[in-house]
Amino acid sequence: MRKDRNTKPKNVNYFRVPRRLWRIIKRELPKETKPKGPGRPAIPHRNVVDGLWYIMWTGCQWKALKREWFGVSSSVLHERFQTWQTEGRWEKIMRRVARYYVRERRIAWQWQSIDSKSVPAPLGGEGTGRNPTDRGKSGSKIHLLVDQRGAPLAVLVSGANQHDKWSAGDLIVSIVVVRSSQQQNMCLDKGYDFDDVHQIVTAAGYLKHIKHRRRRNEPPEPELAPEDKTFPARRWVVERTLGWLAKRRGIRTRWCKKPDNWLALLQFGCASILHDLAIFG
Repeated sequence: MRKDRNTKPKNVNYFRVPRRLWRIIKRELPKETKPKGPGRPAIPHRNVVDGLWYIMWTGCQWKALKREWFGVSSSVLHERFQTWQTEGRWEKIMRRVARYYVRERRIAWQWQSIDSKSVPAPLGGEGTGRNPTDRGKSGSKIHLLVDQRGAPLAVLVSGANQHDKWSAGDLIVSIVVVRSSQQQNMCLDKGYDFDDVHQIVTAAGYLKHIKHRRRRNEPPEPELAPEDKTFPARRWVVERTLGWLAKRRGIRTRWCKKPDNWLALLQFGCASILHDLAIFG
């Protein structure tokens, strides 16, 4: 697998969801009905999803979205986004796009990896915390589990002050498709080198590859030559996927005060990556 592979087409249309992705998304949305009698016609779901697509990619403020761009006001757009989140539709969309990825490419189960990324949360809100890596500013964490190609299979959010190790078990049980029965490897960095994480990963049926965390007064381990390493380092795969998510400006910074809304936007972003990987490989 090449490290320079990019799942994003060279020219992204920020105003329009790709046709194939829209065909998958609309199956998880409520049925559109025409109003009986006189009155204003209902706004099509396609217009709403296109507006959300624009916000996810550009990071545009909800109030700055102009009605003439998508034929929907920012208030209606946000209201429908929250309604779909309450109904659990964004998680269902991610699951359905993941099944599409399985049909087109099949999940590369052999090597999986977990990691997290801290993002600023200037507006604060529930599920945020003081970020120890950003001078104690308010922030959140994105926790991600990916397959060998970098396809996101599970995503969670937490405060920036929560330790990474608490997310490992929750990510494994949150995988959006049924796991294969083949032998699987799990790669994690030294932030997960704790006894309870080792037990969780092993109990889940993985062969664990967790970078050793040097303890106090422990002598450094000798550096192995490349030919002596028994398995390739694959933690960079999840770091690359986190980088793909960060290209979406609406995800790079958490502007949602509600953690459930923030998670829904992330699930939309993961669905777009799964779609691109299914098509472009």
